[in-house]
Amino acid sequence: MQITVSRLSPVVVQFNVEIDKARVESEVEKAYTAVAKNAKVRGFRPGKAPRRVLSHMYGASIAKQVADKLVEETYPKAVSDQKLQPVTQPAIEAKGIVDGQPFSYTARVEVLPVIENVKYDGLAAKKTAVTVTDEQVTAEIDRLRDAQATLEEPASPRAAASGDAVTIDFEVEVEGQKVSDAGTNDFPVALGRGTLFPVIEEGLVGMKVGDKKEIEVAMPAAHPHKKLRGKTALFKVTLKGLKERVLPKADDEFAKDLGQFDTLDALKNDIRERLTKQGNEAVENAVAEQLVVELVKANPIDVPPSLVQRQMRVTEQEILNRARSQGGDVTGLGAELKDKVLADSELKVRAGLLMAEIAKKEAIQIGNDEIEQGLKELAEQTGKNVAKLRVEYREQSKREMLVGMILENKVLDIIQSKAKIEEG
Repeated sequence: MQITVSRLSPVVVQFNVEIDKARVESEVEKAYTAVAKNAKVRGFRPGKAPRRVLSHMYGASIAKQVADKLVEETYPKAVSDQKLQPVTQPAIEAKGIVDGQPFSYTARVEVLPVIENVKYDGLAAKKTAVTVTDEQVTAEIDRLRDAQATLEEPASPRAAASGDAVTIDFEVEVEGQKVSDAGTNDFPVALGRGTLFPVIEEGLVGMKVGDKKEIEVAMPAAHPHKKLRGKTALFKVTLKGLKERVLPKADDEFAKDLGQFDTLDALKNDIRERLTKQGNEAVENAVAEQLVVELVKANPIDVPPSLVQRQMRVTEQEILNRARSQGGDVTGLGAELKDKVLADSELKVRAGLLMAEIAKKEAIQIGNDEIEQGLKELAEQTGKNVAKLRVEYREQSKREMLVGMILENKVLDIIQSKAKIEEG
């Protein structure tokens, strides 16, 4: 077998493989022998049909069968001999089997780039100081108070305002026709919370109980109701009820009601500590992101397009799933967002290849202790029971994903230990 290798680019390789005619003839003979044993040819007993008759009946399929077998047997060896790491299935072009001739084919495949050296000493990043202000603590207290709020009738009748909880009946018309299954009665709306389209919530503000109003709404093209998609709908609204949110006082009793604190000051201290921890985590993540960008800048390498496309599909699906969960448009990504996803995907793939090379150079190993610690950290982040996570991550692909995350964190720790971090 003769192999000629051409690098069409740092990540695309073409093999030209030629297999000597003796081996080809041997495989062809084996194939005809196997066919002859079972072939049913009129006028001949099984196994006795002449070669020329078998060739006429089965020649084309035997030639293809032999060609496929020779490729299957020789391509992996060609890859192994050249110490390449393919990331796609090869595109094969074969000339076909010709009597008395060698068999040859070309195989074009994407491979991982050869990375001879990675520069990761002295990468620069900026680290901002974390300061939790009294205003931030107060805002969190207000959020907790809002979560504990009660709904009460106003002391005297008044118009609806942002923050109120109202109850409405509404009907929907499109082009003068009532859409019978689009309206409802006794529908609760928390004004200012995005329960309904903004234009409807804005229209409800200022209404009093018993008031009626007609509000036009431009419906999105992706609305789940077929009759409303892309239409201008007329909402006929009746305000039936109104309650205001009454927040508890921020005092020691409020802190006790949360179940963990004896005083308001204890609650504030806990909030400050939590916000500080969150701030520090955000800063560390920002530093890591900067170092990844700097790593890629310092080590320009080509990346296999198929890996970038694979990462793009993962990222796009995450974006669409997030939009779907929030009731947004899930028809696809705009051109500007697609460009950003492409750039981010190229960055992730380049960084991943470089970090894998660093891991090899630093001889990083991930053992059971590291995996167990990773599961514990994952349990803290997700709120899941660590025992359940152990079972869940026995599955091969998930375990590999966890190991990859741990490995990446270890590499980032090494990069950061060698980096020039400017604090401020």
